[in-house]
Amino acid sequence: MSAHSRLSRRHFLVATTAAACFALTQAPRSAHAADPVRVGFSPEPYPPFWNQDAGGKWSGFEVDLLEAIFAKMGKTYQLVPIAWDGIIPALQENKIDVIFNSMGITPERSQQVDFTAKYYETAIVFIGPKDQQIAITKDGLKGKIIGVQTGTAQANWLQSHFGDVVDIKLYEQQDQVNADLVAGRIDLDFADSIALLQGFLPTDQGKSFDQKGEAIIDPTSGAEIGAALRKGDPLRAEISDAIKAIRADGSYKKINDKYFNFDIYGS
Repeated sequence: MSAHSRLSRRHFLVATTAAACFALTQAPRSAHAADPVRVGFSPEPYPPFWNQDAGGKWSGFEVDLLEAIFAKMGKTYQLVPIAWDGIIPALQENKIDVIFNSMGITPERSQQVDFTAKYYETAIVFIGPKDQQIAITKDGLKGKIIGVQTGTAQANWLQSHFGDVVDIKLYEQQDQVNADLVAGRIDLDFADSIALLQGFLPTDQGKSFDQKGEAIIDPTSGAEIGAALRKGDPLRAEISDAIKAIRADGSYKKINDKYFNFDIYGS
């Protein structure tokens, strides 16, 4: 999810409801301007960015933002569900055209793909049981089991900074990490701050947990979130210009205020 932190953010999975709603196109997109842009996303709950109702319809901050961006560009798009672990390969293999899924901009990813201008930024945090005092230091975390979504910038950051003292448990989806925290199978949950503090802690499942330590903002953690495209794709500039335009005309603020009581875009 990032940085939405978005050292992503987010796994080969079968999403039958998502597949029923969005056809996965394997053939490369043709050069016709009227063809919809294929937007890749991981079909999993990631509130408040992505939510799916009982009928299979997706909603959330990124869904609304995507609609506004493409309306500003005058283009159509098609949502294409892709497991998170395979989403960059799918882009490189021309199965999709854009990744719009809380992907943090990191130096490693920037070697593989081109990123647009950011469309929000976030920090990363640890959460754990309210009744436990846990210091976010090597001594404080020694021997702890920490859950994190596989293939994310957060997982890379955790391995780099605390991998020698903690037991890292990887999950395909963020909601699986949250569920194991609730079940007591892990000591801490580590993810994007907005997804945890805004999306999880206010829920019935999350009410027994709180943030441990300070929020972490690190350029290597994917704090800035952008759309990813193949190297050299001119659509990158179009999307970046559209992000700037909806910031200027108030459309971004309207969407932002629907989901957050602060400016998620950041400074």
